[in-house]
Amino acid sequence: MSITLSAIQEARERLHKVIERTPLDYSQTLSQLTGNHIYLKLENMQRTGSFKIRGAYNKISTLAEQERKAGVIAASAGNHAQGVAYAARMLGIPCVIVMPESASLSKVEATRGYGAQIVLHGQSYDDAYAKACELRDDTGMTFIHAFDDEHIITGQGTLGLELLEQLPDLDAIVVPIGGGGLIAGITIAAKTINPAIQIYGVEASGAACFRTSLDRHELTTLHSVSTIADGIAVKRPGALPWETVREALDDVWLVEDEDIARAMVLLLERSKVVSEGASAAAVAAVMRGNLPHHGKHVAVVLSGGNVDVMLLSRIIEHGLVAAGRHVRFVTTVPDRPGSLASLVSAVAQAGANVVSIEHHRLGQALVLGQVEVELAAETRNEAHIQELCARFRSLGYEFQMR
Repeated sequence: MSITLSAIQEARERLHKVIERTPLDYSQTLSQLTGNHIYLKLENMQRTGSFKIRGAYNKISTLAEQERKAGVIAASAGNHAQGVAYAARMLGIPCVIVMPESASLSKVEATRGYGAQIVLHGQSYDDAYAKACELRDDTGMTFIHAFDDEHIITGQGTLGLELLEQLPDLDAIVVPIGGGGLIAGITIAAKTINPAIQIYGVEASGAACFRTSLDRHELTTLHSVSTIADGIAVKRPGALPWETVREALDDVWLVEDEDIARAMVLLLERSKVVSEGASAAAVAAVMRGNLPHHGKHVAVVLSGGNVDVMLLSRIIEHGLVAAGRHVRFVTTVPDRPGSLASLVSAVAQAGANVVSIEHHRLGQALVLGQVEVELAAETRNEAHIQELCARFRSLGYEFQMR
């Protein structure tokens, strides 16, 4: 087998009764922001909440009868785990998923809910991967790799077929990159059908294994990764995706975690879409103005929406701060009646909204007769914050922003 358009078309035949044909939704907000026609491919609405079911089912459905009886095993902290578990349940195949002990409880329970046996091991994906390989050798189960496998890549490539069927005149596709399986499949499908189409990959700057490999002209393993986008927090690209598309990609962009958080907030507010960090990275690149186009039709792949609720809460707060929508001030006021009311009045006069306020009489930096006040406020944007700061200065307040 090889990764070709015909192989991807065969994968679609296997998947047509299994996966959802997810919407391609026009984004007025992103279109106005970029000067292009931006469409969001909503794989967050796919079964199991991400594109991973495409490759997982395609791979597992091709196993021989003896392999099916032995079962499958995978290592994952999130979407791949759920995709493999769901596919195995549909096909009646025993399934073991090794997850790091640090995996979120919601993802562990979701994977268990699809019928998989869960083994928690180690503190990182690498620890879980090593344990899964050990169990594979002991049990004879088939290991289902998350991205470095031909059937996985051709399964993910069915997303590329859908995109060009939904919008045949697409000029470009923006895809998040982790190990590279998704962008490899999409690239082969899309560029075989339309060689002129441009494919752009996006990585978090703290996990830029594909960009680093391209710059060094060789497959490179990062020493460590750090990003809120755990779905693309990969140290080394898959060898097969790398060889498949390294010459075919038009560019690979990097985005910061602050950009990702801001994109997640925008998607929630404007598109009513819950996106995980990995798929929001692709939107973040578009928001930053990376697209070298104007007036073109561009699809942005929202690869998944499986984000832990507690993490989402923190990311929303972080995104609001990054977007100038939330700010905290620390100042001192005289310890006498009316001082706190005057401070709050200044915030109201600037058109901001007080979220919380605390005052403390004890502190080494405080002098007798003063209290420290920490005030959190909702603002419209960065310019509104500067307006609020100017009002405080004009009233004689000395303050710090946190």
